[in-house]
Amino acid sequence: MGAPGMAGDAALIVSESATNALLHGAIRGRLFRVHLTLTEFVLRVAVSDPRGERLPCLRRPDGDDYYRRGLLIVAQPADRWGVEPRTVGKSVFAELSVR
Repeated sequence: MGAPGMAGDAALIVSESATNALLHGAIRGRLFRVHLTLTEFVLRVAVSDPRGERLPCLRRPDGDDYYRRGLLIVAQPADRWGVEPRTVGKSVFAELSVR
C-alpha cells in the first residue's frame, strides 16, 4: 500500500509541524518526535513535543509578521488537524484522507 500522490502535502506538514515543535515546543535536552501512520483511509502526521502548556492555535498574521504562518500552512492541505495531550507534552496532528 502507498500513497505517492500525497508525498508533497505530507512533506509540507512534517516540515512545518517539526519547525513549530522546535520553535514553540522545545525544551533544552528534550527531543520532539515525528510519527507517520498510513491506513487504508488516512495518512496521519503527528509531532509530539514536551511543552503541553503551549497549545497551538490558528492566527492570522499581520502583513509584516515574519512568523505565525506555520499552523495555517499545516491546516491548508489537511482534512483534519488537532492537538492531543500526552503524559508529558502534547501531540499536534494533521490528517490527509487517502483518496
